[in-house]
Amino acid sequence: MKDPEVGELAERLATLKQTSKTEAVREALREALAASSDRPVPDGVPDSIARQVKEAMDFVAELHRKYPSEGPGLPVTKEWIDSLYED
Repeated sequence: MKDPEVGELAERLATLKQTSKTEAVREALREALAASSDRPVPDGVPDSIARQVKEAMDFVAELHRKYPSEGPGLPVTKEWIDSLYED
């Protein structure tokens, strides 16, 4: 690290997490990006609804971490969409 303070912080975090400085910085950056991607709740949305939405989003994010996509999946075609509405 070029900045001595950043190097020291990375070293402290790596020691706490018992990992390398690179891995500690990588994980910290991922966590910071995930936290900053939370969108502000629009005015007028009750706290209870905002909490439920956040819980749902966290659940989906956890599913994506546990079961990453292995590709684009099946193509979405007009025929497939129409089949959803057939009796």
